[in-house]
Amino acid sequence: MTAEAGGTGAAAGGAPAGDGRRLLRVHLRIRGRVQGVGFRAGARAEAERLGVTGWVRNAEDGSVELEAQAEPEALERFLRWCQRGPAGARVDAVDSASRAPVDGERGFAVRP
Repeated sequence: MTAEAGGTGAAAGGAPAGDGRRLLRVHLRIRGRVQGVGFRAGARAEAERLGVTGWVRNAEDGSVELEAQAEPEALERFLRWCQRGPAGARVDAVDSASRAPVDGERGFAVRP
């Protein structure tokens, strides 16, 4: 699914976590001026604030790629942040696709 910088594409469905919570996971490709502006560090800080797990990395084509997993409300808030990014970023488009939740994932990693 594809969302322009004003809409979201949160995954539907989801799987229950071991403690009964419903988790959703989404893969995003964020395009625009998103490298060299602190997007990865900002995404990690926002993910940690919201309790989102996953990872983020710069892609060779100049975009930022990430996977994020959380309960629906936290994931929706994180997706809204990703559509804006940190100060200095300009998000032109966000491509999103649902993924299967990852059991036991902890933390939010910044990958090279």
